[in-house]
Amino acid sequence: MPFLRERSGAWSAEKIIAFVGVCLPAAWIFHRYWIEDLGPRPLTEVIHFTGDWVVRLLWITLAVTPAARLFKAPKLLLARRTLGVATAVYAMFHITLYVADQKFNLATVVSEIALRFYLTIGFVALAALVALMVTSTDAMIRRLARNWARLHLLAYPVAVLAAIHFLLQSKNDVWQPILMVGFLAWLFGYRILQRFTREVSYRRLTALALASGVLTMLIEIAWYRLRSNVPVERILQANFDFSYTIQPAWWVLAGTLAIPLAVWLWRLRPQRPAARRTSSSAVSGATRVQSAS
Repeated sequence: MPFLRERSGAWSAEKIIAFVGVCLPAAWIFHRYWIEDLGPRPLTEVIHFTGDWVVRLLWITLAVTPAARLFKAPKLLLARRTLGVATAVYAMFHITLYVADQKFNLATVVSEIALRFYLTIGFVALAALVALMVTSTDAMIRRLARNWARLHLLAYPVAVLAAIHFLLQSKNDVWQPILMVGFLAWLFGYRILQRFTREVSYRRLTALALASGVLTMLIEIAWYRLRSNVPVERILQANFDFSYTIQPAWWVLAGTLAIPLAVWLWRLRPQRPAARRTSSSAVSGATRVQSAS
């Protein structure tokens, strides 16, 4: 399996872990199907399941670059192509299952995509993901040269479209989509900080976590206000009432505040002399063959 090896021919732990990880959701949903645990509408359940994992895998793919930089682990970049390709594969399964749910009536599928906005943007995101997958091979990287990096910047608008699609198709139950929007805000915020500062310090990471939590709450308020005309004070009250459930903003805040703590603890660990440096060829190779995100 050459795609699980480094350029040197050695097995890549990062690629193997990523490959096993992206296969686990598929194995889990197959297991649920096998034991007939998908409810009265199994096809609808699998459609939602694969759609959820498209978003999760895309976010994880976008998180690889910050993780590699913050934890000073450039070989993590080796996992990014596997994660990106898996995202596109899950997206293709998602649309294929939707077509099956429409009894393979392509006329109905096309009209639904054209008339329903959330399906339109979902289809655009799918097309972009497929384009990114097709151009992720070493041969396409060499052929496209500098244009390859520009093309793979599409990962950012695709993430925005995926988040909007997730929100719109969820109707009134937007707890999980709002949560994912909050984490996407952090991922974008980190890239902005990285672009305009020499180093994303612990203080900046903490400030970014606070900003991501506040922004998540504001997005939730705006959503319910515009979508259902719910009074702002009721949404705020729900956010500060922990007796029923913890709202997405607090999970985003907790999750992103854990990042600077994890980085600090990671950098405190004793380092072996052989592990302090990664060869420049390995790092540049990892960078060349992965997504530009």
